[in-house]
Amino acid sequence: MTRTPDIASSRLSDAELVVNFSDAHPPLTKEQAVVEAERCFFCYDAPCTEACPTGIDIPKFIRAIATGNMKGSARTILESNILGGSCARVCPTEILCEEKCVHNAREEGHPIRIGALQRHATDWQMDHGGQPFTRAPETGRRIAIVGAGPAGLACAHRLAMHGHDVMLIDAHAQPGGLNEYGVAAYKLADDFAQREVDFLMKIGGISFEGNRKLGQDFSLTELRRDYDAVFLSMGLAGVRAMGIEGEALDGVQDAVTFIEALRSRDKKAVPVGRQVVVIGGGNTAVDAAVQARRLGADDVTLVYRRGHEQMSATSSEREWAQTNGVTVRLWSSPSRMVTEDGVLAGVEFSRGKATADGRATYDPKDTFIVPADMVLKAVGQLFVTDPISGESILVENGRIVVDRSYRTTMEGVYAGGDCTVGEDLTVAAVRDGRDAAEAMHLALSTPDQSETSGQ
Repeated sequence: MTRTPDIASSRLSDAELVVNFSDAHPPLTKEQAVVEAERCFFCYDAPCTEACPTGIDIPKFIRAIATGNMKGSARTILESNILGGSCARVCPTEILCEEKCVHNAREEGHPIRIGALQRHATDWQMDHGGQPFTRAPETGRRIAIVGAGPAGLACAHRLAMHGHDVMLIDAHAQPGGLNEYGVAAYKLADDFAQREVDFLMKIGGISFEGNRKLGQDFSLTELRRDYDAVFLSMGLAGVRAMGIEGEALDGVQDAVTFIEALRSRDKKAVPVGRQVVVIGGGNTAVDAAVQARRLGADDVTLVYRRGHEQMSATSSEREWAQTNGVTVRLWSSPSRMVTEDGVLAGVEFSRGKATADGRATYDPKDTFIVPADMVLKAVGQLFVTDPISGESILVENGRIVVDRSYRTTMEGVYAGGDCTVGEDLTVAAVRDGRDAAEAMHLALSTPDQSETSGQ
């Protein structure tokens, strides 16, 4: 297994990179959208709406498309989900609304293309109508939001609609969170994440401060002193370690960092190996694997410790990986990084199988090696509690504890999105931000319930 590491940038030409990272799923034309919309049965008790975490009235917005009412269609979506454009692109509709479509039973698994129709309507709004909502008269209340990802943005927009002033604070230079830094570039092509942020911010009353970290540049106590309420939506900033030999070798990095580099730098400047191994079974693993392949890697192998059924990546994501030339190996647990003259040369895995009770067991004597000059770890993300340590915020099982109104155990502080217990989906984060904003607005608008900052 004599070899030298081969990690480099500029493996492909500019023209090849443009093609490889263009929109993965081109939008519907007007004619295609109308034909698809007319397939809908417009169910009264729509199971698709019940399956949507943000509760979008799906039959209503599809009927509007069918009748040519694009403005009404977009408003129906955006009043429930202000980030409906990005959710239409990244949401796993195949296991949510589209899975519940009654066409699955009538047409052998051909549901209405709800995600594509939602994109059609929201794109129309952004291209033609601008911000469809107006801001209520100013209330004089000020709310700080820590984390400018989907939950924070949805919270900010709803609070601004109610007339409150909002300060969005984020550790990154730009707002957008996961949509801007953590999703495959071909899913939100053409700088869509930032265009959607600009669209959302047009409501007014929202300011943004970037490159500021909670616990380093400011504290939660300071925010409570200066603002009437605080919303925490920091997401999952930590990366789970595998705890195996050689994990700190050059060439081994977490997939989140790799994806962020692709989203924030010139793709031609992002280095990739010839032989890449991605360890994990979620959407982040698939995004990293496919993008490594499209960046110019010769061979990409995605290895997961259990079977297809246990992967958090959906069946569509798995098929997407395989159609993009990614080899998927299952029932394999990493045991160590293999080196040649001190340089990363591969990953050793132990073969496993399912036990009678559904668990996995691995034979340490039955191993194999996958050659690699680059390894991307995608074995899970964690909520980093350091920024709120010392504050009266209850954290259990690695997540912030909130009640039904998204209130934490610290007075005047709310939380939502991935830093709390939930589905870890973009659309669920949007719901949390929207509903937390309504809870804060109610508290700030009710004299005997308001939680003021004492200013």
